[in-house]
Amino acid sequence: MIGRRRKPLRIGLIGWGAINRHVVRLLSRSAIADAISIVAIGVRSPERAQNVPAGAMLLTDPEQLAGLDLDIVAEAAGQPAVAAWGDSALRQAGAFVVTSAGALSDTALLERLIAVAESAGSQLVVTSGALAGIDALAAASALPLDEVVHAIVKPPAAWRGTSAESLVALDALTEPASFFTGSAREAARRFSQNANVAVISALAGIGLDRTRVELIADPGIAANCHRLSARGAFGRLSVTIENRPLADNPKSSEMAALSLVRMISNRVSPLYR
Repeated sequence: MIGRRRKPLRIGLIGWGAINRHVVRLLSRSAIADAISIVAIGVRSPERAQNVPAGAMLLTDPEQLAGLDLDIVAEAAGQPAVAAWGDSALRQAGAFVVTSAGALSDTALLERLIAVAESAGSQLVVTSGALAGIDALAAASALPLDEVVHAIVKPPAAWRGTSAESLVALDALTEPASFFTGSAREAARRFSQNANVAVISALAGIGLDRTRVELIADPGIAANCHRLSARGAFGRLSVTIENRPLADNPKSSEMAALSLVRMISNRVSPLYR
């Protein structure tokens, strides 16, 4: 008996920065390379987009997603792109996958996208990003959770160009310095380039306002580190992950790209893992 051959998964990407470029490189070398097709890439400046996959169209307007018969639209272009492309992506594809999860700290935007997904029969998907243990945290939230704490520890270089520079002398640090403690919602708004991931743990657990986030600059580390802890009716959880920064963008982690690769792979692989 010959099994049914699935048609290639039709993918639209939003953004052609470090994460999506790395995702495409990894997918092209993987066992599922023949099972996917990069159909289109949404960008702001087509003239600056280089080395795009063969056959991929460059889009500048969300309405251009119409008629492309996309299965997934995956965003890795920064928080403003989520609002700009989300509605159209959910209407024109089976799923809109968000990596810039900090955008969803805007309750009105989150509620709007969920409503569009429901009416269109689509799905808003938030990747696990640079985190470990999100599956366990989400499962634990089926019972009452008492506390979720998410500490984000990065080398000083990763905090440059953010408002951390006005809170701590990054170049003068000789030991770890905690420069922010607050809710996941506030962390994502104030540190949109570095604390997107706090929204992921918040949505998986007890929400944006109850999840406590601490941001730390540590001159003694080279990796981007996340320490996630939770306690509740399920018991206790404590997970630490040390991520290598992306070579092309030290503010992002290698795992942010890998989690998107896993999500896409699971859409076509006969084994979900």
